[in-house]
Amino acid sequence: MREYDPPLDRGIAPMVEALQAAGVETFESCEGGEGHAFPVPTVRFHGYRDEGFRALAVALLADLRVVALRRVWDVIDGEPTGPDWEMVFAKAAPSNVDLAATPTD
Repeated sequence: MREYDPPLDRGIAPMVEALQAAGVETFESCEGGEGHAFPVPTVRFHGYRDEGFRALAVALLADLRVVALRRVWDVIDGEPTGPDWEMVFAKAAPSNVDLAATPTD
C-alpha cells in the first residue's frame, strides 16, 4: 500500500486504493462519522464528465458499496470552483457486529 501524508482513514483506504489502482486521481477522502470531515465514507476525485462513470464502474467491479455519485462545485470566496467528483459509500457495519449471525427476512 502507498504511503499517504496525512495517512488515510482506515475505513476508506480500500476505496481509495481501488480507485487509484485504476488511475482515478483522488484528492480527498474520509471514512466519515462523528469528528470527521464527512458524515459518511466519501472519496473526492478530479476528472472530466466521463471520469465519474469510469470511477463508478471501477468501484462496482471491486464490489464496493457505492450509494451516491455526485458532481460538485465548491464555492470559494463567493465563486463556484470545479466541478469535481464525489463518490459516497455505505457505512461499514460496526466492528463488533457479526453479520453472519444477523437474522435476515
